[in-house]
Parts: sequence; structure tokens; C-alpha cells
Amino acid sequence: MTTGVDLGQPQAQAIRSDEDVVRVRQLVRSVAVAVKLSLVDQTKVVTAASELARNTLVYGGGGSVEVVIVDNGRRKGVQIVFADSGPGIPDLDLALTDGYTTGGGLGLGLSGARRLVDEFEIETSAETGTRITVTKWSR
Repeated sequence: MTTGVDLGQPQAQAIRSDEDVVRVRQLVRSVAVAVKLSLVDQTKVVTAASELARNTLVYGGGGSVEVVIVDNGRRKGVQIVFADSGPGIPDLDLALTDGYTTGGGLGLGLSGARRLVDEFEIETSAETGTRITVTKWSR
């Protein structure tokens, strides 16, 4: 099966619309398949990416994502970096609490995404926006 994606290079995608969120899901799925994540782990990383892409669009005013295959010498994985130039997350601890929302949703986006991946890191400030890096490793 051909994905049309050069998996040897980082893949960038703008996030400016709902259609872009769908494209992010498709891109992450193709990379997850390429590194041979299990179907369960593919679903987890695609779900996390979808939540974070939606947050980038809704709360960050849009931004970008970069998806790359990583290799730590023992196993491969998918690393995804979301970046926006929005207002940042004023209270990160609160934002990572289940049920916290500023937009009327279920409040499970950040906390749920964190549970679905193996590594989760956030850098945020009012001056530079938010950058979230997640990694899902093959088992």
C-alpha cells in the first residue's frame, strides 16, 4: 500500500480548518502503520493527535503539526509536535485536570491525550503560544 508520504522525512501539516484535523489523523495513521504499531496503539496515537489538533485549531487559533518516525535503538515510534502562536495555557496544571474546559467540551482533550501516549511534554507561554510534543513507541 502506498501512502503518498515520504516517511523518511518529517511530515508537516498546517492546522487551519476541520479538514486539516482530518488530514492530521490520516498522516498520523500512515506513520503509525509504517512503524508497525499495533492496531490498539495506532488507535490511541491517532485519537491523541485528533484531540491535540482540535485544541490547536480551537484554542490556539490554528497552527501546525510535524510528524516524524523516531528510533531509540531498541524500537521505533511516532513523535508528533503541535505548535501554535495562541495565548498559551494560563494554568497548565488545571488544564491537565480531567473535566477542565474553557470551551464547553468534556475537558478530556489534554488529559486524555496524555494518557494515550508514552511521552507527553508541553511548553506554553502567552508570548510564544503552545508547543506539545507526544511520542508513542512500538511494543
